[in-house]
Amino acid sequence: MTVATPARPTAPDFTTGAHLLAPRIPLHRRTTFRHYVALGVLAVVGVALPFVLPAAELAVAMRVLIFALMGIGWNMMSGFGGMFSFGHAAYFGIGSYVTAVLLVDFGVSPWIGLIAGMALAAAAAVGISFLALRYKLTGAYYALSTFAFAEMLRLFVVGNDALNRTVGFTVPVLRGDDWAMFQFPVGSPNYWWIGVGMVVLALVVVIEFLRRRTGRFTLASRDDDLAAAAIGVNVLRYKLTTVALSAAITAAAGTLYLQYYMFIDPELAFGAHVSNNAIITAVVGGVATVWGPVIGAVVMAPLSDAVAAFLRHPPEALSFLQGHGGLDILIYAVILIACVLLLPKGVYGTVKNWVVKKK
Repeated sequence: MTVATPARPTAPDFTTGAHLLAPRIPLHRRTTFRHYVALGVLAVVGVALPFVLPAAELAVAMRVLIFALMGIGWNMMSGFGGMFSFGHAAYFGIGSYVTAVLLVDFGVSPWIGLIAGMALAAAAAVGISFLALRYKLTGAYYALSTFAFAEMLRLFVVGNDALNRTVGFTVPVLRGDDWAMFQFPVGSPNYWWIGVGMVVLALVVVIEFLRRRTGRFTLASRDDDLAAAAIGVNVLRYKLTTVALSAAITAAAGTLYLQYYMFIDPELAFGAHVSNNAIITAVVGGVATVWGPVIGAVVMAPLSDAVAAFLRHPPEALSFLQGHGGLDILIYAVILIACVLLLPKGVYGTVKNWVVKKK
């Protein structure tokens, strides 16, 4: 009986040049480089778009930017952090209302309101998430706690005289371009360029987050928090960091919405449809991907306008649909269910897997 001896490792053959084919750049660095190349292309296209699109279509494109920011924010917490949220309207509303109160009541620049809203939204998100995680509210229980928080804020604003109850806030109209007050004439491309800048900065935050140790530890905690804690990862710290970034990005979307539409009220800021838009944008595009929320926004923002127009003026055969509230939510729910069943990884994830299989 002979016993096979293990094969001895062979030295690399430097005579064939095969060693030159081995990647010299780590995989995560090459991925980061590709993300930044795509981001550069997106920025160039975004800057040039107002010279191509008419004003009416640019208004729809602004909704794409707002949806993209909301989707990126939700995806940061729920996709990368693994903490499913039904209450991102809370952070959107905080961002818009903080900016509105500082601007209308105290004359403070919306840029300062933007920073203050992002900071307050991040603090609120960390506070509610700390309490939820401290008392082991995970999964569906955490999702319900975020929904309850958003609804609580909506009811608080509705019943508060200082916040104008259901009337909301209207931004005072100024003449001409005023960069300091974040206000421009109707149809100005400046709103678009500022929105593009916000989306680009949000994507930079996501890319850098995933590239650094914070992102890798967050993903490890999402996949198995007990195993991550066993090797010394401070799970709570990294989850709360992710929550803070998520809320801040979503609050920025609230400020952009306020300054573009120049009006906000409790339903527009804290309504359930705001959270639904953030969720469905990320899910349709691809959860836990860098570009999924952007692709989802390109799909869902025009679709939301089309659905609203259809319900306002349905065909004669479907005239019974006119005036019935909540049908848009029903349509979004059908889209979401279909996406989960047919495209479980979203548009971006499905296309990416198809391209990889083709190679």
